[in-house]
Amino acid sequence: MSSAAPAVHPLRAVLAQRPFTRFLTARFAGSLAAQMQTVAVGVQVYELTHDPLDLGLVGLSQFAPFLLFVLLAGHAADRLSRKRIVFACFVLQLGCSAALAGLTHAGLAHTWPVFSVMAVLGSARAMMAPASQALMPNLVPQALFGRAVGINSGLWQVATIAGPAVGGALYAAAGPGGVYGAAAALNAVAVLATAAIAAPAQPAPTAPTSWHTLLEGLRFVWRRHGVLGAISLDLFAVLFGGATALLPAYATDVLGVGVTGLGWLRAAPGIGAALMAAALAARPISRRAGRAMFAGVAVFGVATVVFGLSRSYWLSLVALAALGAADMVSVFVRHLLVQLETPDAMRGRVGAVSWLFIGASNELGEFESGITAAWWGLVPAVVVGGAATLAVAALWARLFPELRRLDRFPGA
Repeated sequence: MSSAAPAVHPLRAVLAQRPFTRFLTARFAGSLAAQMQTVAVGVQVYELTHDPLDLGLVGLSQFAPFLLFVLLAGHAADRLSRKRIVFACFVLQLGCSAALAGLTHAGLAHTWPVFSVMAVLGSARAMMAPASQALMPNLVPQALFGRAVGINSGLWQVATIAGPAVGGALYAAAGPGGVYGAAAALNAVAVLATAAIAAPAQPAPTAPTSWHTLLEGLRFVWRRHGVLGAISLDLFAVLFGGATALLPAYATDVLGVGVTGLGWLRAAPGIGAALMAAALAARPISRRAGRAMFAGVAVFGVATVVFGLSRSYWLSLVALAALGAADMVSVFVRHLLVQLETPDAMRGRVGAVSWLFIGASNELGEFESGITAAWWGLVPAVVVGGAATLAVAALWARLFPELRRLDRFPGA
């Protein structure tokens, strides 16, 4: 008799998928570069003007092209090679890092060149997001997809921890030019890793290109009330509760810490999210998913209020870590719900709609935070934003009862 082959642990089985691990390498390197660069841009802009509104304009300069291109990007992701789109966008991000380094070396005196580069970076992110999101389910078997999402999210959160901390320390040691040079090197790694992915075959489009096919993702989301509720909940919660754009001003004017302290403030949400992502990779949410999502948004709002009221650096770090952990629960549920509800032939267009909401919540949320901070001051802007997030969670629980009652994911 032959003995049965030993069972392979699910996490090891996921990491045995070589195209997926190369995708993870590219995503991690690119995310690390982006996080380091975000710290440097925020500090550099605030040092030039000392105006919190300019921190909001950094977000707006990325959101405007995102809004213009993301639906077109989703359509492209369903008709062109997703791998090639991701590769081209990493090349463009490499160019943006090099441009920021060049501007700094030339002696930056105004903020508009930075906003211009960030607009190009926003365009690259708009084109990459749907293709990247649609590519990942093709790289692992569906039975392992939930754990793959946990691993992918966990590594992204590790980047959000290491990136700001390393970026802050490198900024203090070598200035913004050193940060941008390191970001360019990491984006080069992402380019090479993406080039090495053995791209799977995509389903061929069956309908000609038209406005109807371009907008099919919007119609699909509108018809799936639970999906609409999940991505719109994320939109409004982060739109109102996004305090991270104000961290350069908060670190200087409220907490009185330098650029290294700012780096750890930027890293704290990633620390909490990475711990939660590790827990979700080991034990994915399989029951009462809707309740878990609403609980995550509610904790996100409470943590934002605590951070806004805090005058203690350590309490602020704890609040930001709790905020990141809570957000990871919401992200995990939304990501699995959207991907498992969507046919592969439409994942690019539906992913574009999802990323349009996410991009609006992040970049437009940064602009909203800058505007309210300029009107009311830093602390009231953050506290009111956290309270508004709690109100959104309560309202969405009534507007989308099927999302609140969601137990198992589709196909589970």
